[in-house]
Amino acid sequence: MRIGLVGFGVGGRVFHLPYIQAATEWELVGVVARSPQRIAEVAAALPDTPVFASLDTLIDAGVDAVVITTPPETRRELVLCALERGVHVVADKPFAPDADTARELIAAAQRADRTLTVFQNRRWDTDLVTLRGVLASGRLGEVWRADFALEQDDRSVLEQGPEGGLLRDLGAHVVDQLTQLFGPVEQVDAHLDWVGAGDARVDVGFVLGLHHVGGVFSTVSASKAARREDRRMIVIGREGSYESHMRDVQVEQLAAGLHPATAPEWGVEREDRWGVLAVGDGREPVPSARGDYTEFYRDLHAAIADGREPSVRLAEALHTVAVLDAARESAVRGEGTGLGEGVLPRA
Repeated sequence: MRIGLVGFGVGGRVFHLPYIQAATEWELVGVVARSPQRIAEVAAALPDTPVFASLDTLIDAGVDAVVITTPPETRRELVLCALERGVHVVADKPFAPDADTARELIAAAQRADRTLTVFQNRRWDTDLVTLRGVLASGRLGEVWRADFALEQDDRSVLEQGPEGGLLRDLGAHVVDQLTQLFGPVEQVDAHLDWVGAGDARVDVGFVLGLHHVGGVFSTVSASKAARREDRRMIVIGREGSYESHMRDVQVEQLAAGLHPATAPEWGVEREDRWGVLAVGDGREPVPSARGDYTEFYRDLHAAIADGREPSVRLAEALHTVAVLDAARESAVRGEGTGLGEGVLPRA
């Protein structure tokens, strides 16, 4: 199938392009870029790939799907345009600024009878894939609670404006991860760290407490302004605990010049950073599973070909946005906020 990339900032260049290239089921038709800097970057990275000035001209060239990686404030219009033109769409996260906009996009995909999905690539993070295996083994027994963190020392990539902020950025990822592991959320307790004022006010950190329908309680924190790095996944169950401090393996490999299509140990954490399972009377390292964001694009191709929903379902995307809405409301009100009806994904 033929696919086009709309936008060539950090998201398009680092988090999408290598994995589209690695998924040989797809042919990259072209990239939409406008600024001289972005056009030059496309030419350097993809010398034989056409650059288009607009989404419409890219679609006119003939594509089956497009990937919208532009800033959040432009995403709604571009997603709607692509669906109206009859192509399948991958929307970068955050999927929408609020649940009402998410419902609007879902309705548009249904009217167009085209696949719309969200790039929740961190479902294929090395540490998350490894944790899935631990939970599937049943060795932790009944899970009681979980503690996640994704702290990054990088203020430069914070999205500004009313549709920006860290909650809708990293928050969209970690909420999706936790709901994938422990099911939908029915109540949220939240605190946000704010900087600026008025239209320039933006959240640069958060702590969320998620009450899952199935009984698990999870907490997650993140910041890009605290001048610290911390990545952890701790899960506590009736039979013991699992703790992981793996790195952002795939991003580090890309920064080192490796590529998911050719690196033999892609997405595998080195042994000294493996997570530890503590059950019974002992503690044991858990070998790293292989994380690979390429699986998102392979799954998307198979879903379109088979006429089924992709792994990242729209009901799940809506639920994630609703959790983020509830988190913002909770932070403003200073108390827990329940989710309204119509935002719990079906099993």
